[in-house]
Amino acid sequence: MTLLNEKAPAFTLENEKGEQVSLSDFKGKNVVLYFYPKDMTPGCTTEACDFRDAHEDFSSLNAVILGISMDDAKKHTKFIEKHGLPFSLLVDEDHEVAEKYGVWVLKKMYGREYMGIERSTFLINEEGLIIGEWRKVKVKNHIGQVLSHLKGE
Repeated sequence: MTLLNEKAPAFTLENEKGEQVSLSDFKGKNVVLYFYPKDMTPGCTTEACDFRDAHEDFSSLNAVILGISMDDAKKHTKFIEKHGLPFSLLVDEDHEVAEKYGVWVLKKMYGREYMGIERSTFLINEEGLIIGEWRKVKVKNHIGQVLSHLKGE
């Protein structure tokens, strides 16, 4: 499944403060929408901190960063506070939005199969079109790839 060059699926989710956040709230801005498996795990922490460290670079390119996982608002708040994240994390407990973006998939770990979020990032332009898509993301150097794409490099 690819969503490249398609209109980004609309959504409204609760953020870490219990506020409703819709994709449409960011019309006129670029949106870096990243899906990740779980707060406080090594790969997800590295990814979140990499986005944190590049936050000003993204802001200078008229981009906002939004993270989405199945964790609840309380867990998101702890994660944000522990790592000083300057962006919102959204709650997708029923994985409805993950399904819309095709990132709710069958995963395998230690011989066990289960459904979960596949680490993925979508770059959505000011008109709401998906102009960048990364699936099965490897955290190392990923943020640089997204920044380069946003800069048109």
